[in-house]
Parts: sequence; structure tokens; C-alpha cells
Amino acid sequence: MPKVRASNGALTVVAYQGDAKTLLAFDLATAESRPRLAGFTIAVTPPGKPAYYLWNRLQFRRPADHAQDPDEPARSTVNAPLHKFRWVHVPGLEHQGLQPALGDYVYTVTPRYFDDRQHLLPLDPGLSVALTIGVGPFVKGALKLAFTRGFTQSQAFVQQFGLKTKFKPYRAPLQFDTSAIAGANPKGESFTYAQHYEWSGFTARDRLFEILHAVQEDATLTLDLFAYDLSEPDVITALLDIGSRARIILDDAALHHSAKNPPEDQFAALFGAKAGADRIMRGHFDRYAHDKVIVVYRQGEPVTALTGSTNLSVTGLYVNANHILVYEDAGVAKLYATLFRTVWDQDVAAKPFRTTSLATQGQDFGSTTVPTTHIAFSPHSTADARAGLMEIVARAEAEANEPDHLGSVLFAVMELQGAADNPVYTALSALHRDESLFSYGISDNPAGIALYPVGKASGVLVTGKPQKTRLPPPFNQVPNISLGHQVHHKFVVCGFNGADPTVYCGSSNLALLGEQQNGDNLLTIRDADVAACFAIEALALVDHFNFLDSVATEAAKQTGEPKAALLAAPAPDKAAAAVEAGWFLGTTDAWSAKYFEPDDLHSRDRQLFVR
Repeated sequence: MPKVRASNGALTVVAYQGDAKTLLAFDLATAESRPRLAGFTIAVTPPGKPAYYLWNRLQFRRPADHAQDPDEPARSTVNAPLHKFRWVHVPGLEHQGLQPALGDYVYTVTPRYFDDRQHLLPLDPGLSVALTIGVGPFVKGALKLAFTRGFTQSQAFVQQFGLKTKFKPYRAPLQFDTSAIAGANPKGESFTYAQHYEWSGFTARDRLFEILHAVQEDATLTLDLFAYDLSEPDVITALLDIGSRARIILDDAALHHSAKNPPEDQFAALFGAKAGADRIMRGHFDRYAHDKVIVVYRQGEPVTALTGSTNLSVTGLYVNANHILVYEDAGVAKLYATLFRTVWDQDVAAKPFRTTSLATQGQDFGSTTVPTTHIAFSPHSTADARAGLMEIVARAEAEANEPDHLGSVLFAVMELQGAADNPVYTALSALHRDESLFSYGISDNPAGIALYPVGKASGVLVTGKPQKTRLPPPFNQVPNISLGHQVHHKFVVCGFNGADPTVYCGSSNLALLGEQQNGDNLLTIRDADVAACFAIEALALVDHFNFLDSVATEAAKQTGEPKAALLAAPAPDKAAAAVEAGWFLGTTDAWSAKYFEPDDLHSRDRQLFVR
């Protein structure tokens, strides 16, 4: 059930299945259903558990002036309806704890209204629409798609782990005990590093360790590994345990190989002593050996391949927003096995690789179990690198030709800066200024996160690694993160809800120089369900950082400079300042007007997700 629709004539609700999460989109089709709209209430019934209401982050300034359920907090959506026409629900953020139920969920959505005195009316069940959709890790045939959580600067993270949680012990050795206590949450309950990692690593961590543990436990299995960053302690323990049944190509660019003895050098020494020096090779092509790939063999035959953007490090799995793809298909696994053997035999050299068929022509897959997939490997020649990137540009630009201006390009790309000659970066920036399509994206640059939300003609720079983040009441403060990028993805989704839904993903930074110099893999997947799954990730990231940007000081917004703080020190009258800043819900339908203006981009946002 990757996409489910239900309607009562006035209210339409569409649910999209993501990776252990759900995108809910709403529309009010009749003119009579729109005036005095107060928002939407969402009730959730998990399998085998009691129903609950989703919670808003905002509430009315004076809840007693409005219809309220006394058994629910003031910010429950039954008491404070959502002022949005879509919502991403991730079980376990507010209800059900760290191990939420998975299976068929029932979502009941109800439009709410104000009376003529601007007071919220009681919930009317006769207006509700309910639907059922599966919630769980994403699987389609032989493909498993998984994501890290990537929301360290969030209210949910603070609720689970507190404001000052450390991602690893001070001066931690390469292998440290992840069962050790890492800290305590706001309730005073202690948690371990392993529990922290399980939550932050989300399904990507699960998929990675499924493979590593399977190889550990089955002597008939072996693996080949490409690694760029390699410092996650439990990954290192697993690889050392697998020992000589593994071969590893590990990047040795300057950041991973130096007199400072970085984690990669430490691991190489340990693994060489345990498995044999002939089981590990260091190299970096012309710049980086940037693949993140595992190939699993059963009795010498390739059976599974893991790839994606996720580095095998604490940062890669538990700080960055990243993705992993697992193909349990012999054909795909054989291709990645050929890649490993070729790179190994060529001593991780760029020049000979560029002339191989792996670099000059991609490989296509597609069957009843494998979504239509094209896989390309770099480093390429200059001409091949440019041709591959221009295919992405052409596909993205084609969305401007979609009827009713409902073409879409959604993206999360680690950087949209760098050399002037970067076709994809240039195209994504330009497309966002083109109001003939729906463009929505985020890019984590050295100076900060560049945000491309609806209603903005160009990217809005928000700080991606803020050191002095301050949020107004009623929000909790969030951690100050300095561990590299928060958005490490490299994916672009074109036409996710159209006739040719296409995703570009993998380890490639989508940069011309990188495609010429780095060892990378770039996947093109044409499949509606996969596209929707990636689209949900883009929406969640942009919406999250759009919120952070919305509380920035006006001075910072006007200068366009990276923000040292997302909000100045709170005013003495915190309540008045919060209301003025919009941190309590309004009591009119003014918030919804832009969603019904024919030429407004917000109207396109509403229409796109329910078509």
C-alpha cells in the first residue's frame, strides 16, 4: 500500500508510505469547506495499540477560549489543529517510545473550524476521513531503502536524549563500549550509546548491521567493502570479527592517512594484523575513494549489494542525514563485485579505470523484483562525467513542461557550491527561481545550510552548523552541532507524483570535478514508490530547517549572512514576543488563504501532494 487515497467529497486525504514514516496530505475540494478553517486534527491508531492524537508544536495563547479535550495537552492536534496541508508522521517521536509498533496504521483526519468569534469549535466526527496504510521499513521486491534519522537539532532529539548529549566519549578509543551509559534524558532516565545510535541511525543502521551480523554468523558468507570514513566502533568490531572473510578498499586521502593517525589508519593496522595485510588496500583514485559499498558472497557467488551516501562513521550514521540502498539481487550484486575486483586489480588508480566499460557505460536493471535502475561508476573522463550530469539536468528541467505547473523537483544535496562549472548545482539553483514548477530542496554548504522552500525565489541561507542556536518559547533549545554536515545526502527527485518519477542517488556528490576524480556510484531509479520515499525525506528536512530559519532575527534575514544565532535573547515579555513572532496559533483562517490563491506556490504545494 505505497499510496492510499480517501475522500468524503469535501475532504480528501492521501497517504504515502515512506521508510517507517508516512506523508499525509489534505485538500478541501469545496468552497463551502474552506472559510474559518482552523486547521487539521490527526488521530493515529497503531496496530494492537490504543489510538492517540498527533501533537502540534504550537498551541493557542488562551486554550480556555477554545474547545479543548481535557485529557489531552494544549498542543495536541485535537486542541491545537495543524496549520498545514501536509504532515510527515514518524512513529516514536512523541508516542510509543523508542520501539514503536510497525504494521497497518489507521489515520483519521478532521478539518476544524472557528466560530464567528474566532473560537475553535468542537471536533465534528462527521467531517472526518480515515484511511489505512502500512508503516515500516521500506521494501520493494529485492530493494530495501533506508535512512538515518538526521535530526540532531530537533525537539524530538532533545526529548529523547537531552540538550548536551555526547555522540561518543571524550577522547574515545577506536573501539569503545557502546553499551556504556551516554547520558540521561530530560526525565532523568539514563541511556547508552547503543540506544542513542539505534535511534539516530534509524533504519540505515538496521540494514547495515543486518548484513554485518549475517556475515559474522554464517561461515559460508564473505564480503567486500569500499569505505571512505571508517570509525563506527561496532562496525569496526564486526569487521575485525569477520577477519579474513572480508576484503576492504579504504580511502587514504590526506584526511584519512597522516602522521596524526586518524581512525582509518588505526583500523588498517588492526585489520591487517588480524586478517592479513593482503586483505586490505588503501587508495584514493585522483582524489577520494568515495564509495560506500558492501558486496556479500555466498560460497563465492555475489548475492547482495549495499550502497548509498552513508559513511561508516559515528558522524555518517548518527549526525548526518543519509540513505542506504540494499539490493538482494544476484545481478546487481555481480555488477558491484565486478567493480570491486576491477578497482582492486588496478590498485585504486583513476587513469586505467576511466577506460573500462564500468566507467564508460552504465548498467541497467529492472524486473518484477528490482525497480528500474541504472548504475554508473566513476571516475569518468571529462566528457563522460559531463554527459552523465547533463542527463540529470535535462530530466529536472523537463518538469517545467508538466501540465498545470505541477512538475516537481525535490532534492537534498550535500553542497550546491564549489567550482563554477557544475551543471547540476547550477540547474537546481536556477530551477528554484522558475515558478513554472514546484522546487523544494536543501543543501548543506560549508557556510551553512541553503534552503529552497516554497515561496522563495532563491535559496535562503540558514546556518547548518549553528553554535549559538536559540529558540523562543514554547520550544526546547536544541544541541549545537559541529560534527561535519547535517545534510550529507546526494539525491534529486524529479516528478515524484507524475508520469515518470525519477530519483538520482548514491555516493556521488553530483559535482563535475568529483565525477572525474573520485571513486563513486550514481544510481538512477525510475519508480513511483521509491521516488515518494525520497520525496518524503526531502520534505521533512526542508520543513525542519525552514522552521529554524523562520525564527531567525530580521537583521540576519536581511543581510543573507550565515546566522550566528537563530534568535536573539528572548524579550522580557516572553509571551508577547512569542505571539508577535507567531509562536502561538492564530485564531483566523488567514493562515490558509495562500493555499487557495490560484497563482500562489503554496496552492501548488497543496495540489501536488493530493493529485
